[in-house]
Amino acid sequence: MQNLFFIFSCALLSFALNAKHVFLSPSVNSQEEIQEALIDLEPGDILTLEQGEYFFEDGLSLDVDNVIFEGSGINNTILNFGDQISGAQGLLVTSDGVTLRDFAILDAKGDAIKVIGADGISMIRLRTEWTGGPKETNGAYGFYPVESKDVLIDGCVAIGASDAGIYVGQSRNIIVKNSVAQYNVAGIEIENSYYADVFDNLASHNTGGILVFDLPDLPQQGGHHVRVFRNKAINNDTDNFAPEGNIVGEVPRGTGIIIQANSDVEVFDNDIYGNGTVNLSIVTYGYDTDDENYNPHPKSIQIHNNRFGDGGFDPDVGTGELAAILFELSKGDMPDIFWDGILPMNQMLFGQPDEERLIISNNGEASFLTINPIKYMLPFFDPVERDISKYDGEIKPLPEVILN
Repeated sequence: MQNLFFIFSCALLSFALNAKHVFLSPSVNSQEEIQEALIDLEPGDILTLEQGEYFFEDGLSLDVDNVIFEGSGINNTILNFGDQISGAQGLLVTSDGVTLRDFAILDAKGDAIKVIGADGISMIRLRTEWTGGPKETNGAYGFYPVESKDVLIDGCVAIGASDAGIYVGQSRNIIVKNSVAQYNVAGIEIENSYYADVFDNLASHNTGGILVFDLPDLPQQGGHHVRVFRNKAINNDTDNFAPEGNIVGEVPRGTGIIIQANSDVEVFDNDIYGNGTVNLSIVTYGYDTDDENYNPHPKSIQIHNNRFGDGGFDPDVGTGELAAILFELSKGDMPDIFWDGILPMNQMLFGQPDEERLIISNNGEASFLTINPIKYMLPFFDPVERDISKYDGEIKPLPEVILN
């Protein structure tokens, strides 16, 4: 055993001694110099961009495992893609064990930072922004890791994305924390993913603050085990500027948190207020799909110990059918917490299994509204139910996400 430990220690020492640290400063050839440096990196290396603004006409790519690509501060090292001609994103990462930290990417033609298929990706103290304000011509995503695992987004800022500022899709083992998402269509979105912790973030002045979605026709479905806690989902008041046909184009302006078609979601200890349409919604995926494996209904959702403030004071009934129906049924008295009440037919008739019930507990004076779909389809019945007490129950905390 001692011999094995000695061999392992020597291997680590050799790895460290052979690693190199490359420094680059802004120049007229920044595009070529940085891309060449990224290609030449080897595992263990660090590439540091010194303070200044770097200009690009093409995207950058990184495909080397276990390296660090860093700047000299979120407001000091600026990667400016305002003149980008080619490339679908600002920076594309397709390797494992990569750390990105301490720089900003501005005005990328497409997504700012896209990560595909990474086993271990850390994005720390980064900023992505489209500086012209909310426009549908902005890139879709600020932070965009997909089909990855062990994803960390910490201390980041995302501004102006025409889809989601901070998005993690079809991934597992995810932590999004200490970050700010503003003036995006969706501030923070977890989609078709397993085991995510979203906490200590600020989502404000977006169309919708925090979204936990599951969609059909994707390789990974059945999103589950998502905790959303200690966040501020407040003052989300930006008109929806998503390009036509985008699913988030249906999100009404003034939405705090939306849970759609996920299971085992726990939302707790958040501040949720200032959202003009509705503070928190739990909804079924409402479109036709040929995907036979897709379950459109949320289940095992727990909403507890949150602090709700003013909401529903300026409902966006012109964006998406759901907001208009809710406004009509509520007679303008919009709730803090809304559940559309849609379940599989057998559960609408005979009730949900206990382990799949919606639990709403200890949310102060939060108001509630749900729709009884059967009554909604029948004449002379009021389908609106506002009794929140019947959803009280035992909270079963979900496990903490631990990254490998």
